[in-house]
Amino acid sequence: MHTLLMAVDRLSTFVGRLFAWSIVLLTLLISWEVFSRYVLNHPHAWALDAQIQLYGLLFMMAGAYTLAHQAHVRGDVLYGGFSPRVQASIDLLLYLVFFIPSVFALTWAGWTYANESLAIRESTFSADPLPLYPFKFVIPIAGFFLLAQGVVEILRCVLCLREGHWAPRLKDVEEIDIEVLKARVGKDDVSGEAQS
Repeated sequence: MHTLLMAVDRLSTFVGRLFAWSIVLLTLLISWEVFSRYVLNHPHAWALDAQIQLYGLLFMMAGAYTLAHQAHVRGDVLYGGFSPRVQASIDLLLYLVFFIPSVFALTWAGWTYANESLAIRESTFSADPLPLYPFKFVIPIAGFFLLAQGVVEILRCVLCLREGHWAPRLKDVEEIDIEVLKARVGKDDVSGEAQS
């Protein structure tokens, strides 16, 4: 079971990291458009549409990664003080009642929406239109990855209810609290002085 959990976590992490590169493309595109508009006096009508699509791509494809690394916003003030079993009970209820139905609806509607867009070869409304239908297929794809990660999170809750502790997760980039950072810097300074 733990192998399956980690495999889906790895997949979500890989997809999130892969699509994170779209922020680099977005930054380059914006920089080029600013240079082209203000220095060369040659703006591009399609640039804003491309920027919006790149940002949407990043936002949608980062959902499963964010879920896999517990980075979505939550109210930790009370939740953090609960035992793992109580946390798992709350999470399980919320996943079953809200998450799975809403993400399933997003995926289903997104598939229909994307196919309708493909049928009419939908494009943006600008002087130089870009095709919109490839971008709209990102919705059901992102929904699929979110559903897969959601199923894994449900399995984690069930395991936690049975075993009394959370199943291990992949470690990736973490946000560090300022106080923790200060404590680490202080310990490093003290250990460096002791070695001297």
